[in-house]
Parts: sequence; structure tokens; C-alpha cells
Amino acid sequence: MSAQYFARIDSDNIVIDMAVTTAEFMAENPERYLGTWIETFFDRADKQYAGVGFTYDPATQDFTEPPFIPVS
Repeated sequence: MSAQYFARIDSDNIVIDMAVTTAEFMAENPERYLGTWIETFFDRADKQYAGVGFTYDPATQDFTEPPFIPVS
């Protein structure tokens, strides 16, 4: 089975954790994957690969990167 990529989101839909596993393993071990996990894709042109701090949009079922804040 191929690895899949998942992002855990908080109640504000902000990504707080990432995991590389399979959906089957997550389903078999729910105590290891508490909260809401959304699959993310790095190899699809129509999807944004998630990272910690990104925001999940349920309407588009996609992630957006956080705004760039320059360091002074």
C-alpha cells in the first residue's frame, strides 16, 4: 500500500500536525489519530499540499498557505 499524506486541523481549520500513513492504518488505530484529519496531496496540480499553519477550506476541499509576514 502506498503512503498517504494527512493534515490534522483544529476547530478553526488551521493545520496543526501532519502524518504520513494510510487511511486504513488510521482507521485501525483511532487512538493514535485523534481529531480531524484531512488527506492532502503533493502530486495534484489542482490541490495545495498542506503544511502546519495552512488553513483548510471545506467549501473547496483544499488548503491555503498562511500569509507571508516579513521579519524586520
